Amino acid sequence: MNQKTIERPFSIEGVGLHTGEHVSLTVKPAPVNTGVIFIRKDLPDTPSIRAEIDYLLDVEKYPRRSSISNGNVHIHTIEHLMSAIYGIGLDNLIVEINGNECPGLDGSSVVFVEKFLESGIVEQNEPKKFYKVKEPVYISENSSHIVALPSETFKISYTLDYPNSLIKSQYASFEISPDLYASEIAPARTFCLQEEVEKLKMIGLGKGSDFNNTVVIGKDGVINNKFRFPNEPVRHKICDLIGDIALLGVPIKAHIIGIRSGHALNTRLVKGLKNLIQREKVSAVYSSESTIEKRKAILEIEDIEKIIPHRFPFLLVDRIIELEEDKRAIGIKNVSMNEWFFQGHFPGRPVMPGVLIVEAIAQVAGVLMLSKAENKGKLAYFMSIEQAKFRRAVRPGDQLVLKIEVSKLKSRVGQVQGKAYVGDKVACEAILMFALVDG
Repeated sequence: MNQKTIERPFSIEGVGLHTGEHVSLTVKPAPVNTGVIFIRKDLPDTPSIRAEIDYLLDVEKYPRRSSISNGNVHIHTIEHLMSAIYGIGLDNLIVEINGNECPGLDGSSVVFVEKFLESGIVEQNEPKKFYKVKEPVYISENSSHIVALPSETFKISYTLDYPNSLIKSQYASFEISPDLYASEIAPARTFCLQEEVEKLKMIGLGKGSDFNNTVVIGKDGVINNKFRFPNEPVRHKICDLIGDIALLGVPIKAHIIGIRSGHALNTRLVKGLKNLIQREKVSAVYSSESTIEKRKAILEIEDIEKIIPHRFPFLLVDRIIELEEDKRAIGIKNVSMNEWFFQGHFPGRPVMPGVLIVEAIAQVAGVLMLSKAENKGKLAYFMSIEQAKFRRAVRPGDQLVLKIEVSKLKSRVGQVQGKAYVGDKVACEAILMFALVDG
């Protein structure tokens, strides 16, 4: 199965459910491995934000929705759009928006789905990457629970429980496919209980909500509207959950079971899954490339600073997870949106400069050579860089795994082969030669 995008751009406009502001957005096709990127077209320099869990705003501070931020710029209530993207199997899109909240439309994902289908879905020349959950991941808080279990497909089961309301208890379970999502999940609208309306308004939410885009449930039934499904509320909870799962940035194979979970618990699960993926990627690189039965040393940042002279903002290795004298080393660099170089490289499309990826490789090599007792206090200077190749962009949220293999090593000269991985893909490789001099 290959990655997918849309054939033609489309535009849509409406009112934000919480801000009440009129907003328009345009969705455009994107190249393979782009993911989903939002761009604020109404602001100077058109800042961009990747729709992934690393950019999630605190759900406790911004309740009843999922919102992303690059630190200064926010985009709120993205879950219905992200749910539609994930539910019908799209991978790569650019979303240009002229406000800070996605339009609420009719309170569901169905209008987004219709627009995607009208614009045409095209298969791209790159395999879709799935993450298959291998062990249960469980999050619980008070009477709310969510768990991800191993599965060969993507399935969601959800229990909704409002015992003192007309809704009472509802349960639904679906094995998610594009066709099922479009017909059974996407039309389910956001809802609230009548007694919640004033509370939401008091905290500044629901300014754009009305009886057309929000199913308001009173003691005697739905007010000025009617259900599209007898169990529409639980279906909408599944719709929201899919939108939150989309922030993982990769489609998954898992059985997700939710009991009274909302955005806060959903996104905690996504963060747990993201941590698992990162650990497994590092392990995969180590396992596939390493011939050492066990790691010989682990150096934290304080240890690294005792070996090489680099300091903020030019220290580009966070820790060493493997070190074998005169032979090999593996280091880690976690790339954050807060890196100084993203301010100018490039505004609106942050990419780590290739020369700094090479520098990170070189610093791991420096740790390898200067960690020897006889080299204590010396400095490692570049003599040459050969066969440098850059194979993929490194962006905020990526983790660089920096692997060094010693080719030649004499008393004062060393040559190494270095590779920088993102996941199991090589981002950069080069052959570096150093000279060791007295400090």
